[in-house]
Amino acid sequence: MKTNPDGEARREQLLQILYHASQPVSGTELSGKLGVSRQVIVQDIALLRAIDKNILSTNKGYILYHQEKSSKVRRTVKVFHTDDQITDELYTIVDEGGRVLDVFVEHEIYGQIMVDLIINNRADVNAFMEKVKKNHTKSLNELTNGVHFHTLEADSEQILDRIEIALDQKGYLRRDS
Repeated sequence: MKTNPDGEARREQLLQILYHASQPVSGTELSGKLGVSRQVIVQDIALLRAIDKNILSTNKGYILYHQEKSSKVRRTVKVFHTDDQITDELYTIVDEGGRVLDVFVEHEIYGQIMVDLIINNRADVNAFMEKVKKNHTKSLNELTNGVHFHTLEADSEQILDRIEIALDQKGYLRRDS
C-alpha cells in the first residue's frame, strides 16, 4: 500500500494537537485546523489507532491518552441508582475532586459495554445531562437495572476514598461482587 506523505504529515499534526490539548478536541475543530473534511479526520484517527495510538472518542471529541502525562490515581467503583439520580451521583464525584472517565455495565448477553465520559466538573455534568435529555437517550444502566461501574481518577487515593464514602452515604455505592 502506497502512503501519502501529506497524509503522514497531517496525522503527525493531528497527534501534536491532541497531545497538547487539555480537553477533548472535536472532529469539526480538527478538520478546521488541518484544512480537511471531517471524514478525513475520522479516517486518520482509524489509521493512527491501527498503529497503536491510544485515541479515545468521547461525546466531546478526541483525546490522546498517554500514561506519562498523568500522575493521577484511578479506581473502579460499582454503583447503583435510578436515572433521576444520575446528576446527583456525578455531582458527588466531581464535588469531591474526582473525574469520571467512563461508565460501563456487565451485561449477561453482550458482556462489557463501555462508554468514555470524561466528566471533570459540574459544567461537564450539566452538558452531559442536557445532551441526554435533548437526544432522549436511555442510560446504559437501564440494561442492568441500575447497576453500573465508573472508572474514577483523582490526584490521590484519599480523594478516591472520600468519593467512595460520599457515594456510600447516598446509597449509591455497591460493595457486593
